Amino acid sequence: MGPLSAPPYTLHITWKELLLTASLLIFWNPPTTAQVTIEAQPTNVSEGNNVLLLVHNLPQNPAAYIWYKGQIMDLHHYITAYVIETERIVFGPAYSGRETVYSNASLLIQSLNQKDAGSYTVEIIKRGDGNEGVTGNFTLYLETPKPSINGSNLNPREAVETVTLSCNPDNQNASYLWWINGQSLPISPRLQLSENNRTLVLFGVTKYTAGPYECEMKSPVSASRSDPVTLNLLSELPKPYITSNNFNPMENKNVVALTVTLTQGYTYVWWVNGQSLPVSPRLKQPGKNRVLILANVSRNDTRPYECKIRDRVGSIPSDPVTLEVLYGPHIPSILSPFAYYGTGENLYLYCFADSNPPAEYTWTINGNFLQSGQELSIPKITTKHSGLYGCSTRNSATGSEGSTFKTIKVSDWEGALSVLSPMWWKRLHKGTRRRILKVKFFLTVTNTSLSTTSLFSFTTP
Repeated sequence: MGPLSAPPYTLHITWKELLLTASLLIFWNPPTTAQVTIEAQPTNVSEGNNVLLLVHNLPQNPAAYIWYKGQIMDLHHYITAYVIETERIVFGPAYSGRETVYSNASLLIQSLNQKDAGSYTVEIIKRGDGNEGVTGNFTLYLETPKPSINGSNLNPREAVETVTLSCNPDNQNASYLWWINGQSLPISPRLQLSENNRTLVLFGVTKYTAGPYECEMKSPVSASRSDPVTLNLLSELPKPYITSNNFNPMENKNVVALTVTLTQGYTYVWWVNGQSLPVSPRLKQPGKNRVLILANVSRNDTRPYECKIRDRVGSIPSDPVTLEVLYGPHIPSILSPFAYYGTGENLYLYCFADSNPPAEYTWTINGNFLQSGQELSIPKITTKHSGLYGCSTRNSATGSEGSTFKTIKVSDWEGALSVLSPMWWKRLHKGTRRRILKVKFFLTVTNTSLSTTSLFSFTTP
């Protein structure tokens, strides 16, 4: 390349001058044979560098040089012009401030970017009676930079999520190719390319379509391939399990800590009785909810607990675990239909005390052991069964005990009534006498006075 001579001065085109230039272009004759050639120096250029478009085979007696961006020679694509006689440079609408035209028609473009790639046309106007000119065309290609792959999600859930991979940068003058495992992409309904191949969509990624992926940018002068990218498939959510420092705490004595076994980056949500955990000062959730602490456990905490783990895709619950809170026994109660019995009746007593686990029961009469068990049944009692009945309870788990007592009186009602009215009593049917005794028993329990007449009226059909 010979020495370049820059013009002594330059001038930005005004609207009036632009119209004059347009008039000049309108009336010149179409070029005959385009013998002008253009050479890029250096041959291979990359973004950020400079390039000189050197013009060869210039015609004799040129009057002006005009450069255009593209192959259309109109005012909108007009970059710059050099007028030889006046040594003036005129800038057009497509001028970016980085172009310099020289007296030998060459064009210098500095600090190249991707927008500078493409076609350039130089128009050389010849001197003469009529305006004649020749043109030269050249396509400038920049070396392709090393591309990179961007993904919408590089950690997809296997067979669930869709991933979009993009090859960057976006270069309209380059073509794109994709590779998987070092091979060109197979035809598959799970793989879909965009119109210009720059974007690759993966539907329901599996281990067979996880990569590694590479994208390649190609131009007529160079090609470059990206670093490989492999998708990190997330397997199905693992099922969480709940452990506890104590599944059988004692009421108001123990603190319970429920812990989820998984420790990876999940979100933990606790549920009680099938509902999300209510807000309570008794319930504490340290460690991003992986541990649930229940202080001063009560019997109301005897219910199923479960924990759900979540990620950005879904959730999965643990199996429920139930605390068995130990308590009691409370003070027992003796349940009996009557406090007064007649001889020959069956005595039935039932003892109950709230306790977990269930309490052990023992019965006494006047301090003497009778039997073990929650129920006490004595058939055909006599007056000797009158006395103070006691029920004692014990919880072997808590070590607590309790007792209660009830007085039972057994009377000889049949003998008492026969003394009061021996004649009519003996005449009554045995079943009727039995019914009378029951009525008498009921009235006695309710402290109601009883006369022979009233007794008889109760048994009259």
